[in-house]
Amino acid sequence: MNGSMSLDPKIAARLKRNPDGLVPAITQQYDTGEVLMLAWMNDEALHRTLTTGKATYWSRSRQELWVKGGTSGNVQHVKSVALDCDGDTLLVKVDQVGAACHTGDRTCFDADQFEIVIG
Repeated sequence: MNGSMSLDPKIAARLKRNPDGLVPAITQQYDTGEVLMLAWMNDEALHRTLTTGKATYWSRSRQELWVKGGTSGNVQHVKSVALDCDGDTLLVKVDQVGAACHTGDRTCFDADQFEIVIG
């Protein structure tokens, strides 16, 4: 896609971006509520997500857009996107195919769970 596509101005006006122009996107399995991952979106990534139905994110390490599953085949079919009350976080509900985490785990939150010690 070319860079001439742009996010709907009504949506863009509501976003509160960090200094790098990014908004965190929490990705959740639409039918179970399982939290799969946290990634980042800029305006173009959000626009592509909303207009293609394919979860698209901004890679901070590679400094480029990436479509989830583009190389791995572990795609995310977008079911809905919501903006939180402060306008600074997106919730992307998807139907995840395969692993969501780059490590091969179903979710990025499988590996390290901390013990809760009260008192």
